[in-house]
Amino acid sequence: MRLTGGPHPCSGRLEFKHGDSWYTVCDPDFDLQEAKVVCRQLGCGIPVEEPRWAAFGKGGRQVWSKKVNCKGDESDFGQCLRSSTEEQNCKHETDVGLKCFWYTDSRLVGGPDSCSGRVELQYLSEWGTACDASWDMRAASVLCRQLQCGGAMAVPGQAWFGEGRDHIWADVFECQGNETHLSQCAVSSWSRAACSHGRDAGVICEGSKSLSALNGTVRLSGESGCEGQVEVYYQLTWSRVLMDSWSFREASVVCRQLGCGSAVRLYNSSLSGTGGSNVCLTGYQCSGSEPHLLNCSDPQRLSCSSGPQVSIECSKHRSIRLVGDAGGCAGRLEVLHQGSWGTVCGDSWDLKDAEVVCRQLQCGTALRDPVPTFFGPGTGPIWLDEVDCEGNETSLWDCPSAPRGQNDCLHKEDVGVVCSDFKEIRLAEGCSGQLEVFYNGSWGNVCFNQMDTNTIRLICQHLNCGKNGTVSNFWSRLKGAPNWLDYLKCRPQDSTLWQCPSSNWGDNKCDEGEVAQITCEGCSAASKDRPCSRHPPMRLSGGSSECSGRVELWHNSSWGTVCDDSWDLRDALVVCRQLGCGTALEAHGKSAFGRGNGTIWLNEVNCRGDELHLWDCPHSLQEQRSCSHKEDAGVTCAVVPPSIPFVVFLVLGALLFLLLVITAVQLYQNRVLKRALYQEGLTPLHEAIYEEIEYNLTRGETYRAPRKGEFNFSTSAETEK
Repeated sequence: MRLTGGPHPCSGRLEFKHGDSWYTVCDPDFDLQEAKVVCRQLGCGIPVEEPRWAAFGKGGRQVWSKKVNCKGDESDFGQCLRSSTEEQNCKHETDVGLKCFWYTDSRLVGGPDSCSGRVELQYLSEWGTACDASWDMRAASVLCRQLQCGGAMAVPGQAWFGEGRDHIWADVFECQGNETHLSQCAVSSWSRAACSHGRDAGVICEGSKSLSALNGTVRLSGESGCEGQVEVYYQLTWSRVLMDSWSFREASVVCRQLGCGSAVRLYNSSLSGTGGSNVCLTGYQCSGSEPHLLNCSDPQRLSCSSGPQVSIECSKHRSIRLVGDAGGCAGRLEVLHQGSWGTVCGDSWDLKDAEVVCRQLQCGTALRDPVPTFFGPGTGPIWLDEVDCEGNETSLWDCPSAPRGQNDCLHKEDVGVVCSDFKEIRLAEGCSGQLEVFYNGSWGNVCFNQMDTNTIRLICQHLNCGKNGTVSNFWSRLKGAPNWLDYLKCRPQDSTLWQCPSSNWGDNKCDEGEVAQITCEGCSAASKDRPCSRHPPMRLSGGSSECSGRVELWHNSSWGTVCDDSWDLRDALVVCRQLGCGTALEAHGKSAFGRGNGTIWLNEVNCRGDELHLWDCPHSLQEQRSCSHKEDAGVTCAVVPPSIPFVVFLVLGALLFLLLVITAVQLYQNRVLKRALYQEGLTPLHEAIYEEIEYNLTRGETYRAPRKGEFNFSTSAETEK
C-alpha cells in the first residue's frame, strides 16, 4: 500500500497492490475509519482530515470495484478489502486522497515521569527535539492532552530537562489551544535563527506526579503567552511578583526562559491574576544573562497588598510587523493600536528607527541600502508619525513620536524596513538560471550539494515557476559574491522553502564551479508570451537583436512599456545585466524603437546601476497616466557572446578521438584486404590502372587520359601481348 502524488509519504492518492497489479480506491463512502487503518499501517500516525475525492489527481491504474469497509481497529488494510463483496460503479473521479500526520509519535523525556520532560517528536522513524522558539502554552496544552496528561502547566525552555540528541525539528505548531492532537494545528517554520540543543523545549503537564519539576518555572497571563502578568511557581504554588525590585534585567530572563525573545516593555499591574494565594514574591536579582529565573537570587514572600504587581511584554508578542515578506523580516511597517493594524509615516524616519524595529522583531540589524523588493502603500489608519529613536531602544514604543493617530501623511509615505535576516531567492533568468539568495544585504550563491527533487520542487513553486525542474552545477556568474547556502535539502513534510534544513549561512564546502543552476518546467521559450516568473518578466522589442529595443514588462496579464522620465544609462545597465546582454551602450528615450502598445507600467525609475534586477531599483509598478507611448524607454546593450562551456570542449575532443580511431581501423582493414588479394594472385582495379600508366610511360608514349570504358579493353589487350 502507498500514498502517491502528495508532498510527502504520508499524504497522497491511495493505491494498493493486489496480485501483480496496482489499484486505486474509489469508494465514495471511504471515511475516517478506513483512513485510520491506512495511516496506522503506513506508520503515518492519524488522518489529518476527512478523505477527499481526487484530491491528489486521478489515478491511471485499475480501480478497485468492491466496497471497502473498515471498523477502524484493523491492523491490516487487506482485512477491510475482504470484508465486503458489494460491487460499485467506480471511476477515477472518486479516487481516494488521504492526508496523514507526518509526526507519527510524541513523548516527554528527561522529566520525573511521562507527563513532564523534554519535547520529542517522531517523524516517520526518526526522533528529534523541538526548539523552545517553536513552542508556547497553547501547543503545550495540545500535546499534554494528546498524551492524556491533562492541560499544560508550564513550558520551560533552554533545555530545562537536559539536551537531546540527533535531529532538531524546525516546524512551529500554531495551535489555538483547544485541539486534541498536534495534527489539528497549523504547521509553519521558525526560519530566522539557527537552533541548538541548548534551546530544547520542555513541557510540564497537569498530570505530572512530581510538581517539584515546576519549581522556578514562569508564565505570563496574557493570551499570547509572551505578554501579561508575571507568575512564578514557587514552593508548590503559583505566585505573582511585586513591581518594587523588578527591572528589565529580570524581565529579560523571563522572556528568554519562555522562548519569547527579549523584553520590550515593563509596566505596573493590579490584576488578581491566577495565583493560588494572596502572597507575592519580591527580591529577585538577575544580571540579565541567566537562562532561567531559577539561576537568579532567591525571592522573599510578601502580601500582594504591598504594592502593584509586574507585567511585561516580550518581543515575540507581535505588536509590530513587517508586511510583504513571508519571513517577516522585510516589508511595510505596521503597528497594532486600539485593536487594528496601521502604518507608520516616513517623516523623520531614519536608520536608527529601523534598527529598533529589526531588534524588536529579532531580525538582525537594519539595512541601509535600497531594498530588493517593493512593498507598496498600506491601508487603514496611519498610527505613528515623527518617530525619533536613539537606536538603542528595545521597542518602537519606547521612542518619542507624535501622538498616535495624529499626522499629516498619505499612504504613499508609509515606511518600509529591511533587516539583515530578510531572505529572498531568484533564478537569474526568471524561471531558469543560477539560483541566488539575498541575505544580510547582498546577493550570493546557493551551492549544488545534496539538492534533490523535493528541494527543486519547492524552489520552483516558491518562484511561481511550476512544480518540477532540473538542477546542475556550474560556475558562478556573480564574481566575488559569497556562497550563502550549502546542503539545502528539503524534507517531504516541508511545505515552504524556508522550512528546509541547510548549513548555516555562509558555512559551505563548494567552490566556484559548484553553484546550483536550475531550470523549472513551468518556464520555456514560450514564456515570453505567457510568462510564469514570480516577478514581472522583461523583454526588448523593436530592435535589431534581442539585446536592443524598447523595454517592455509583463504585469497584470499584459505587456506594457516604461516611461523615459529620469531614464538614463544607470537604468539601462541594470536592464542589460538582467537580460544577460552584457553592459549598456546607450539609454534611449522618445520611443526610439517605435511606440509600444498597452499600459505604461513604470515611470521615474532611479537605479544606482549596480543592481542585478530592475525590481531592485526604486519604482512604482502601476499604470502611469502622466506619460504617453511617445516617451517609451529603450536600451542598446553590448551583446557578450556566450562562452563555450568546458564540457563542450570535452564532447568535441571525444568525437575527434572517435573519428581518428575509426579512420585507423579502416586503413588497417584495407591493408589486410590488399595483402589477401596479392596472395590469391589478384590485383585490385586501382593498382591495374597504375601499372598501365607506368607501362605506357616507360615505352615513351605520350600519356593520354583514358576514356570511359577504355580501361578494361586496354588492360586485357596488353595482357594478351
